Formats: sequence, C-alpha cells, structure tokens
Amino acid sequence: MKINHLHQLNEQAVSHNPEIRKKVMIEQGEMAPITQFAQATFPPGAIAPAHSHSDMIEVFFIERGKAQIRVDGRRHELAAGSSIIIEAGERHELENTGDAALVVTYFSVRC
Repeated sequence: MKINHLHQLNEQAVSHNPEIRKKVMIEQGEMAPITQFAQATFPPGAIAPAHSHSDMIEVFFIERGKAQIRVDGRRHELAAGSSIIIEAGERHELENTGDAALVVTYFSVRC
C-alpha cells in the first residue's frame, strides 16, 4: 500500500519544459504498466512542446484553467473537467491559454 497527498509531495520540473512543475504520485517502476501518475501546474502561456511517445498512452485531465492541445496538427480547446487520451505515436503539444495557472492531472500507460 502507498498513500500520497499532493501537499506533501516535492515539486519537480517537467522534462518537456522546466517552468512547468509537477508532483509525481506514482513513478515509473512502482506499478507496471503505469509509467507515471502526476499533477502538473503550467504558468500562464507555458507550453509542453510537441513530442510523441512510441511506447505509451497518456491521459490528461484538466483540473483547473484553460488549455489548448494540438494532436497531430489538429487543435482542441480543453476547459476544466475535460479529459483527453493521447495514443502512442500521436504528436502532441499542451499549452496554457488562460491568464491563470493550468492544473493538469495525468497518467501514462506503457503499451
């Protein structure tokens, strides 16, 4: 058993953009096939630049704020309460398009 509380977890930089900070609740290797379960905070205007993963599926849930995600060149607006599944190989970029912090809870699963 493992219990986490967000307020007790240390922040760390997101590898795609160090100004975006995350708190990791499940790390790679703790619970196969999940590679990560985390919550990230994007300051206004912050972007996790376009990238893809050939070996994992990602699920993003918008907790707070307003975002735009580009998936394989198509733009999608995401508001608080929205979720999106990014399949392996889909090129994606997530951006905070609001004027307040964007809070995203996400997890990835190895495929």
